[in-house]
Amino acid sequence: MTLIKSISGIRGTIGGKPGDGLSPLDVVKFTASYARWAIEDTGKKSPTIVVGRDARISGAMVESLVCATLCGMGCQVVNIGLATTPTTELAVVKEKADGGIILTASHNPAQWNALKLLDGKGEFLSAHEGAKILAFADMEDFIFADVYDLGTISEKDYLQAHIDHVLNLELVDVPAIAKANFKVAFDAVNSVGGIAIPALLKGLGVKSIVPINEKPTGYFAHVPEPLPENLVETCQLVKEKQVDVCFVVDPDVDRLSIISEDGSMFNEEYTLVAVADYVLSKTPGNTVSNLSSTRALRDVTEKHGGSYTASAVGEVNVTAQMKATNAVIGGEGNGGVIYPASHYGRDALVGIALFLSHLAKSGKTCTELRETYPNYFISKNKIELTPEIDVDAVLIQMKEKYKHENVNDIDGVKIDFKNEWVHLRKSNTEPIIRIYAEAGNADSSRNLAEKIISEIKAITTN
Repeated sequence: MTLIKSISGIRGTIGGKPGDGLSPLDVVKFTASYARWAIEDTGKKSPTIVVGRDARISGAMVESLVCATLCGMGCQVVNIGLATTPTTELAVVKEKADGGIILTASHNPAQWNALKLLDGKGEFLSAHEGAKILAFADMEDFIFADVYDLGTISEKDYLQAHIDHVLNLELVDVPAIAKANFKVAFDAVNSVGGIAIPALLKGLGVKSIVPINEKPTGYFAHVPEPLPENLVETCQLVKEKQVDVCFVVDPDVDRLSIISEDGSMFNEEYTLVAVADYVLSKTPGNTVSNLSSTRALRDVTEKHGGSYTASAVGEVNVTAQMKATNAVIGGEGNGGVIYPASHYGRDALVGIALFLSHLAKSGKTCTELRETYPNYFISKNKIELTPEIDVDAVLIQMKEKYKHENVNDIDGVKIDFKNEWVHLRKSNTEPIIRIYAEAGNADSSRNLAEKIISEIKAITTN
């Protein structure tokens, strides 16, 4: 059983003793603490909170607990049911709500769920605000409303509003996409993407749609993180079905991976690179991604005359840096596209619409488009954490070992060598240390990662 409290929300495995996983008692405690924060933050006795969820097995149970707890705290609840993470973010804004709770563990397997917490702008809470909620939870410092002040629950569907929002973005070229007559596949990993993506594709004028794992049962057909090793069967289907492109999302549809027409991975790192190339060609400006993302975004940004900066890992950190630098596009190398002209949140639906616009206007196939970008290779690895491993001490020793190199320690330790880099950090979402390495070829990135992993293991076994 695992319970992780971080900048990415309250995340845990379902079941077990309270405090060991995300038990019903934990759901109530953290929801009540969030409600107290919303009441204090807004000065309202009865703030309005939007609730949306992905399709994972525990979703309905957690949804009922969250909505009832918010009512018990006196909040007015707008329950939008099965909805993508970006749909919920946009619903907060459109409802003029005071906050939102998204029930999703993103890329984590089916036994996980989480409470992702939003402010009144539909954006994730800062670390400072999140710390307040954790403090309320630790002290169980919240007071439920009396019977005459209980909140209410209304139910709405925001999918079409989200689709319309995407279709109305200036750089989404619906006529060009429709004229291209694409055959498009998508793998929704049996979650809410199976509802949202076909609706978007139809709105974009795509007539030939090939659904894969589209039924939102919550029983994921493969490991839900959209990485190459989890998409072998999907890649084979893409070749067999002879599609022009296949879009793969995680369960809450904020990450986007792309498979090219030949069944090869476009590479999730290059989702943002391709979308940024298109956006920058129309609206030149600055970009941001996190420290664990490919150098290719920097190269593409500089090609268009803009400036690139890196942030700490975590969507709230990326968006803060984007606002500080007036970035026109940004995101994370895990396939997370953040387009401020839409909203400050990772949105796979926006990514799909912008990518298809780019592909249609380029006149290229996916593989031809991919060949136009600088070629870097990232090796993504992790070390499972045991209670006796002192991660901070490990990172301090690694920083000292490589102090003669260009080291960035705003989030873990990133070591920039002349032609390659490696980033070591404790995950916000799993009990692991992530080790990402990038170089000009796959062997070099893998060898660098393996070297660093060996050095970490030597430290932890001494």
